[in-house]
Amino acid sequence: MKKITDSIVYAGVNDHQVDLFEGHYHVPHGMAYNSYVILDDKIAVMDSVDINFTHEWLDHVAEALDGRQPDYLIVQHMEPDHSANIANFLKVYPDTTVVGNMKTFNMLEAFFGENFTDKRLVVNNMDTLSLGKHELTFVFAPMVHWPEVMVTYDAYDKVLFSADAFGKFGALDVDEPWDEEARRYYIGIVGKYGMQAQALLKKAATLDIQKICALHGPILEAPLDHYLDLYNKWSTYDVCQEGILIAYTSVYGHTKAAVEELVKLLNERKTPSVKVMDLARCDMAEAISQAFNYGKVVLATTTYNTDCFPYMREFLDGLVERNFQNRTVAFIENGSWAPMAAKVMKGKLEKCKKLDYCENTVTIKSALNETSRKQLVALADELTTEYVGTSSDAPNKNDMTALFKLGYGLYVVTTNDGTRDNGCIVNTVSQVAENPSRLAVCVNKKNYTDHIIEKTGKLNVNCLSVDAPFSVFERYGFQSGRSADKFAGINVKRSDNGLVILPQYINAVMSLKVEQTVDLGTHHMYICTISEARVLSNHETMTYSFYQANVKPKPQTEGKKGWVCTVCGYVYEGEELPDDFICPLCKHGASDFVRIE
Repeated sequence: MKKITDSIVYAGVNDHQVDLFEGHYHVPHGMAYNSYVILDDKIAVMDSVDINFTHEWLDHVAEALDGRQPDYLIVQHMEPDHSANIANFLKVYPDTTVVGNMKTFNMLEAFFGENFTDKRLVVNNMDTLSLGKHELTFVFAPMVHWPEVMVTYDAYDKVLFSADAFGKFGALDVDEPWDEEARRYYIGIVGKYGMQAQALLKKAATLDIQKICALHGPILEAPLDHYLDLYNKWSTYDVCQEGILIAYTSVYGHTKAAVEELVKLLNERKTPSVKVMDLARCDMAEAISQAFNYGKVVLATTTYNTDCFPYMREFLDGLVERNFQNRTVAFIENGSWAPMAAKVMKGKLEKCKKLDYCENTVTIKSALNETSRKQLVALADELTTEYVGTSSDAPNKNDMTALFKLGYGLYVVTTNDGTRDNGCIVNTVSQVAENPSRLAVCVNKKNYTDHIIEKTGKLNVNCLSVDAPFSVFERYGFQSGRSADKFAGINVKRSDNGLVILPQYINAVMSLKVEQTVDLGTHHMYICTISEARVLSNHETMTYSFYQANVKPKPQTEGKKGWVCTVCGYVYEGEELPDDFICPLCKHGASDFVRIE
């Protein structure tokens, strides 16, 4: 009997019989179907398991109960791998009350032919249930990933029972890293519903959570930042792996030969990671997962019956189904007499949002020749501009066209306090002189970054481009570098002055030396000379108006009363906002809230 806490016991099972989860996800290490028993004055059993493990599960529950009778069976998710044994459980424990929401009971009737009217407790969003010391709060999480899903927060042990959120493939008696199989699980199972997962994360941000108990995978324990950060990236379709994924199909080997040549060119050009997947031979779910992992994807395939090759078509359908977005996409097509694959592939991606397509497309007519090889070189150059520009031996560290990227935009100023790197968002950078060129950078005195610049006299200005997601502003603008490591988990590059160059979402970077400081009251204006200037991409600069219109999330205020944060959109539901209230998301104070009209 495995204890999660002194009063919460694990009662799940491991399944090594299954080879395909949900009929098409390969699970070489099996699956775990998790169930939990909360022991208090009253006892709650959290969910059941797959029908193939009825007796094993009931044995585990009986062992946890140790002769006592359960009061509640809480049903968070009605998918059969978690709900199939509800009726069997009630045969053994007929006096148990089934807890769920109205959609839960509608599905119970569909699955079992009855809705348990005489032994049910219907709960609403944010309702609570007391077991004694344990007070459970039910938080609805519709479409993560079925409409009836809810999660349960135990305030006593600070445990979030997260249903399918934070789940992963693999049985619990197999020791393997969480990240890869959790990402494959998330992208495959939940990936379409990023907005709904984000809504759940925002609710979770208001809770003190020390453990996460999902319905699949291991119990996650504090500190939970790593898991929450990955889930935030996945659900905002952010880039996790810097580098390039090449997904290809090849009939007679000529397209494969082009891919191999491109890999060589990319590696020569400082690409941090190149992942190649043969779609005819790999796990398709893994290939789709990797497309959401990398920031750039090269699609290479043959024209096939005036379409593209079937495995590429399946791959593209998987991307579109899961809201593929925020990526750079390039095409390599092959067609002996009428190459159409690039046009077809781009057409299949039309429903996807925020995709940047490379200007260079490689067209092969049967086999590589001098023309298509030149196209490969041009594509490699286009894909790797930022990698070459951020490398320590960048070919041009005096590219003054970087100044053209300035405007009334948004920038990340990076610094180092002598022990660690720091960065903050600023919106006032301008060129004020030339020969030599001088820039003025204004930084709020409240920012720890300002203190570091005063002390060190040096900074980098990273010009954000329009592909920067909201998570960039959360990382560098919604927390203090004095208490948070803003570059945790990021493999950084550096300019010659030793300061960080952001690895992505920038089009230029300038290394500056402070020559003069002007006190503007709330801000310091630093007049700086330029020691380095590098151009990293041709993407447009992020302006403040573009951020407001396209990047900053629209606050979900419909039907709500209370106050909304003007910085991040967090909603405080209450008649009066305390004067000392601090936003749990962006850490701004009550002065940055307005009443919802």
